[in-house]
Amino acid sequence: MARSGRDRLCDADSDYEFDPETVEIADEDVLSLFEPAVADWWIDQFGEFVAGNGGFFTPPQRGAIPHIHNEQNALICAPTGSGKTLASFAAIINELFAREQASPDGLENSVYCLYISPLKSLANDIHRNLTVPLEGIADRLADDGVDTDIRHAIRHGDTSSSDRQAMLETTPHILNTTPETLAILLNSPKFKQKLETVEYVIVDEIHSLAENKRGTHLAVSLERLEAMAEESPTRIGCSATVEPLSTVGEFLVGRQQPGGEPRDYELVDSRFVREFDIQLECPTDDLINTPREIVQGRFYDRLHELIGDNDQTLVFTNTRSGAERVLQTLRERFPNEYDDTNSGCHHGSLSKGRRKEIETGLKDGDLDVVTTSTSLELGIDMPHLDMVVQVGSPKSVAALLQRIGRAGHQLGETVAGRVIALDRDELVECAVMLRKAEEGFVDRVFIPENAADVASQHVYGMAINRVWREAELKATLRRAYPYRNFDDTEWERLMRYLTADYAGLESKDVYAKIWRDTNDAPDGDHHYDEFPVGEPLIGKRGRLARVIYMTNIGTIPDSFSCDVLTRQGDEWVGSLDENYLDTLEPGDVFVLGGSNYEYSYRRGSKVYVDPTSARPTVPSWFSERLPLSYDLGREIVVFQGNLCERFDSGGVAGCREWLREFPIDENAVRAISRLFEEQLQYLGPDAVSTPDRIVVEEELDRAEYQRRFYVHSNYGRQFNDGLSRLVAFHCAQQATANVQVAVADNGFSVQMPLNRKVDIAGIIRDLDPGDVTTDLRAALDGTDLLQRYFRINATRSLMILKRYKGYEKSAAQQQVSSEMLLSFAQDLDSFAVIEETYREIMEDKLNVSGIREVLQRVDRDEIEIVAHEVDSPSPRAFGLATLMASDVVLAEDESAVLQEFHERVVAAIDDNSSSVSEAIETD
Repeated sequence: MARSGRDRLCDADSDYEFDPETVEIADEDVLSLFEPAVADWWIDQFGEFVAGNGGFFTPPQRGAIPHIHNEQNALICAPTGSGKTLASFAAIINELFAREQASPDGLENSVYCLYISPLKSLANDIHRNLTVPLEGIADRLADDGVDTDIRHAIRHGDTSSSDRQAMLETTPHILNTTPETLAILLNSPKFKQKLETVEYVIVDEIHSLAENKRGTHLAVSLERLEAMAEESPTRIGCSATVEPLSTVGEFLVGRQQPGGEPRDYELVDSRFVREFDIQLECPTDDLINTPREIVQGRFYDRLHELIGDNDQTLVFTNTRSGAERVLQTLRERFPNEYDDTNSGCHHGSLSKGRRKEIETGLKDGDLDVVTTSTSLELGIDMPHLDMVVQVGSPKSVAALLQRIGRAGHQLGETVAGRVIALDRDELVECAVMLRKAEEGFVDRVFIPENAADVASQHVYGMAINRVWREAELKATLRRAYPYRNFDDTEWERLMRYLTADYAGLESKDVYAKIWRDTNDAPDGDHHYDEFPVGEPLIGKRGRLARVIYMTNIGTIPDSFSCDVLTRQGDEWVGSLDENYLDTLEPGDVFVLGGSNYEYSYRRGSKVYVDPTSARPTVPSWFSERLPLSYDLGREIVVFQGNLCERFDSGGVAGCREWLREFPIDENAVRAISRLFEEQLQYLGPDAVSTPDRIVVEEELDRAEYQRRFYVHSNYGRQFNDGLSRLVAFHCAQQATANVQVAVADNGFSVQMPLNRKVDIAGIIRDLDPGDVTTDLRAALDGTDLLQRYFRINATRSLMILKRYKGYEKSAAQQQVSSEMLLSFAQDLDSFAVIEETYREIMEDKLNVSGIREVLQRVDRDEIEIVAHEVDSPSPRAFGLATLMASDVVLAEDESAVLQEFHERVVAAIDDNSSSVSEAIETD
């Protein structure tokens, strides 16, 4: 019988800072689940008694290990640094050692545990961390004369062919991989047999997969694994920041039967077991009139101070170029303090070797400061990191917690983070964000549903492996959470595409990928003995099917840069990342190479523009930054309503008193209160968007002969992108004018010639929630956004092949192919790839459900649309009016424009005050 944890402590050689006989140890029962060698290693490794834990298991470990030991599915939610990954592996390692010792032949030459990571670097890091317990336990067994051989290996896109081949001969018992590689292994003629013994699947950082099609792809792969495995694998999901837990839990485990209940799972919720020391800071209480160089100077001085006060600091910015600019400026401003030996920059555009150097420097504690954008949100352990600085808004509470949680990478340590905002709109965002983080709020994960392109890949892959009963193949797909509502109409649409059941499709080089037929009688040409006669069956088409599948699957789209040419003279003026084109409509103005250009149209990989002196409408950082989450946007609207109530009841003093309850400094308190005080003084009591009000401003600019509208819909950029397209669509129908739209996180602007008059507030009021999908679909026709996403979905659906017979088609070449196919595909009846393109854009990119939800409330008179005529934009519309880069690290100095707006507002407030005073005196 295994000794108890107390017995092991009492006869251990180590000296502990407590008396095992007198201290109550909360986790004796967990320790007793371990084999003696595993328990001894654990005590030696984690023997320090942490009073907050009541023992030497962290809360997620104490909660998860018994569930996994009992082969129960589990979703583990816990902060970074709380040991959740080891919580996942501990019971599995223990079981493998026990089973190996119990059998004279040891473990089979096969895979028992799959660890699936969204990042190659994270898989590499876990691989290193697995080496410590496996070797440590093996050493203890060796001391007792017991040989052991539990193997682990990593396999992803960078794994060499020789290493892949070696895994067939000597197979790892624990295999670390990625979603894409798992899908390939499921179709590998030889290696898929090695997966039949899998008993455990760990999905790490599950929140970063669930919200996109990589997670959709993985969910189906897990059901395919379930169907081929000898026993139902125990599924373990790990995440630091995720909500709603029940949705992510169901995503992890899928369903036993289509249309049935989710498989059982246990929830280990330890998300808020760490202490947070977070605060919002601002270099000044007046971000309008304080000279930009002073603001920047104070920012870098404060950043230098924070770095000096801590052992290691990680600085997040919202763009890659911003991360480089911060590091460069630090080195220029403090040349004797920062150089290549103690500072660095890390982002996805850097070489793999350079990123590796920075990661090693962080792990070893050699670097005092590293700047980054998003590439270090997940992944490597940073044991020396004790401070995270976020520059500007990370756009969601989940992102904030993920980034700040990198600091104090041990349970029991306080998580220290500072958010520094240098823009008034972001001050509001960040104040609400930090307050909600303290309250335990996390933004919801929205999981894509019924994605036809991912379904195409998996149906094709399954058909390549063998002939299937159609009902069984369909059921495998529908057991995955994202396809739980995949109905017969969507299935038939998918079948029509995969069987090329459209006239003229093969003439476009789009061929059938599967056959679909009933089983012939024994004397027929196509009879399969294992199936009854007349059984509907599905199988693969094409001799190169397996090669096509293996070389083309995956969900991460290729991208490319487009050459920018002038329409007159075809002069090359630079290049743009194609992601940026999603944001451009004809007439939009952007900056390239220091000059302004008006976007005209795109052909393949070429963009045609006209030089202009007009003000830019789309900032250069637009495509790179994450959008404000819809849930946080709603919380900001609630905050604004509460703030207005504070002004009503207590004036500026009452407002500031309330704001001081937030984790923000005094400069932020005064800047936010001043912003809303001026907003209310300028436009009156209904000047601010709240949960029951949306504000629309109309500005007549006679100097530039423009009519501009500023819509204060604070529900995030995806929401505003979708709503603005609807509004522009109806505007164009009413005014027959060239309508320009610019989108931000806190609203959008609409611009048209002064002689065109439309009622934007009325258009929003009259939008029918039931017509949103139809109208938005019509608004997308002919857009670059539709063209780009059709290419992405056509490629993911294997309609366009990236690789075929040794030839590789670049993203630019894929785009040309897709543009030739688009009009043909749009004319086909209910074509799966077209339908998925519209679905992805509207549901996943433009938040059509959020738009419909808000418009339903407008329709029920629960939200009023309030219109104001203004001579100059209101303070809350300054950002919409300039759409300057609020990523201050990159922003060109547009202080003069803001100061001009502000002077007009102050003058109008003064005039209004004078008029009121005169009226009082007259009375």
